[in-house]
Amino acid sequence: MKKILSLIIVMICLLVPLSVLGEQDRISPGMSLNLRQCIEIALKKHPDLTAAFHTVRIGDSRIGQARSDYYPQVNFQTGYDRSRPYVSRSGRSTGTSSVDQYAGKVSLNQNIYDFGRTSARVRIAGLNRDSSREDLEDVRSLIVLDVKQAYYGVLQTLEKRRVAEESVAQFQQHLNQARGFFEVGLKPKFDVTKAEVDLSNARLELTRAENAVRIARVNLNNAMGMPGAPEYSLEDNLFFEKTDISLEKALAAAYENRPDLRSLVLREEAARQNLDLARTGHYPTLTGSASYGYGGSDFPLGEGWNVGGSLNIPIFSGFLVENQIFEAKENIEVFSAEVESLKQRVRLEVEQALSNLQEAAGRIETAEVVVRQAEENRELAEGRYTSGVGNPIEVTDALQALRNAKVSRISALADYKSAQADLENAMGMK
Repeated sequence: MKKILSLIIVMICLLVPLSVLGEQDRISPGMSLNLRQCIEIALKKHPDLTAAFHTVRIGDSRIGQARSDYYPQVNFQTGYDRSRPYVSRSGRSTGTSSVDQYAGKVSLNQNIYDFGRTSARVRIAGLNRDSSREDLEDVRSLIVLDVKQAYYGVLQTLEKRRVAEESVAQFQQHLNQARGFFEVGLKPKFDVTKAEVDLSNARLELTRAENAVRIARVNLNNAMGMPGAPEYSLEDNLFFEKTDISLEKALAAAYENRPDLRSLVLREEAARQNLDLARTGHYPTLTGSASYGYGGSDFPLGEGWNVGGSLNIPIFSGFLVENQIFEAKENIEVFSAEVESLKQRVRLEVEQALSNLQEAAGRIETAEVVVRQAEENRELAEGRYTSGVGNPIEVTDALQALRNAKVSRISALADYKSAQADLENAMGMK
């Protein structure tokens, strides 16, 4: 009985961690997610990452394929052949009747020395595998960037929806006030009609804002690799946190950390190794072989064996090697140009991200002032209307100006976060 209880306890201890691990990459209805959690889910679920991972494993297998020439090749061969001698035109046989021939042997072939062909293939396969690993990191970076952009997109639409809801509530309050003034004869019917039209327009803006939220959530779900995810909430971190970094430091980090640049540099080195491989086409190869087997037309079969070696010296191959060397040299030039081109694109991305960051920071500071001014203008317009001095057009303009100011501030904050994400991606940071 004690053994059974102990076994049950051990099974529970093993199953509980597995279930916990399974829940980490799932989204439950009503769950609250932050940016880090969204990124972790994407890095577990996104199919692009799975494809890149298996590409790396393909590279591992190609290294093993290249190394196979280091090892002996052992084969077993068996066969049966039935033959009949040729018959002359006179009908006379030139030999005996049909003959049965049986054979079976085990053969071994070993590459002894190939002047660096095999080692060059192994180095090229290793460099290509390392390049695939950098491609995997590049896919990770792009997935992280997509999640960040989509996450900030959802936060932006949520904030704009909140502003639209506030606008509807403010226009509803103004309509109630206009109706009250009209009922006691202090304001004309025009004020009520104008307030009703403004409220309808505000509700229309709210409908558009709600649709924008739905679309933004779909984009985030797709970025996480979880289309059709249940409803969840996000932790709001759409706040202003200024980033100060010089162009020189950003470029230095980008040239050092960008996985796509490192991948291309590795492929350039593989092209240089391929040139060395092409040059070995001028060199001889030395191989050894051995076989042992049985054969004959009658049982018991006779046995036999052979041991030998061969030296293959290329003399003329129709200019094949020369053209392979020429192609390898041109490939090096192609990769060198692509590396330089990518460095220029990296610099462009870094400069654009820094410029967008500075522009968004300036807009945030200006938008904060505009929101405060719009708040004061709204209070003045509503006060004038309540005291009977103002008119409904002033109130409408003030409310719309306040809504536009808040939306501009939200857009500036979201653009700043987006520019930060672009800069981090351009610098090779996750």
